[in-house]
Amino acid sequence: MVLHALWCCGVARDVWANSHRWIQKCGGGHVDFVQLIEELMDKLAVEELELFLVQCWVIWSQRNSVIHGGVLQEPSRLVNRATDLLEEYRRAQELLAIHSNIGLVQKWEPSVGLIYKVNFDAAVFADLDALGVGVVVRNDKGEVMASLSTKGPPVQDSEEAEALACRRAMEFAVEVGFLEVILEGDNVTVMKSLISLKPNSANSVAHALAKHASEVDDELVWLEDCPQPASEALYFGSLGLS
Repeated sequence: MVLHALWCCGVARDVWANSHRWIQKCGGGHVDFVQLIEELMDKLAVEELELFLVQCWVIWSQRNSVIHGGVLQEPSRLVNRATDLLEEYRRAQELLAIHSNIGLVQKWEPSVGLIYKVNFDAAVFADLDALGVGVVVRNDKGEVMASLSTKGPPVQDSEEAEALACRRAMEFAVEVGFLEVILEGDNVTVMKSLISLKPNSANSVAHALAKHASEVDDELVWLEDCPQPASEALYFGSLGLS
């Protein structure tokens, strides 16, 4: 029954006819669905087998929908749905891997050699209709080389706020003369493309500077120093450094 529903019946064959050629090349004559799977495991790459299994789930789901009064969808739509579901799953797995990795790091870690670290963060001040940006540049000893606290324009959401903070951090690093840096932030979406993602606990100094921006009229820059809230975060962060 399973083999017929997922592979042999007319509806299933129409779906597979619209699917990838490497699945279409698999012949018939299978005793049961297990034998079909065994053959595909020998012939297909892991990614291809994953897509086949998701497509089977989509076909089975469509079958149940029709049995309970649903509309039979076009084979091409079912093929696209399987592809979309698998891509969505893979993206979710990537994000889970990122969260798993950052759970292992709970403190700021110094850079190696002459490369400086630039940490940034953003804070949204709804009452002020403004954005707060904090940036701190530190050397391999954890010493503050420069820091910044500034206001920005109102934003739509936290991702826009972090993206603007990231841009300002890069500009600030160039302005104060640090061209070879490691850029770190704590927003998954913004930092995923920049590789270096850090949990909020490892970004506390930049976070304090961003919060401090609510008390800033324009833009404040400190060289080899930072304001008191950031100094406190820097001190408590240094207690965790080896």
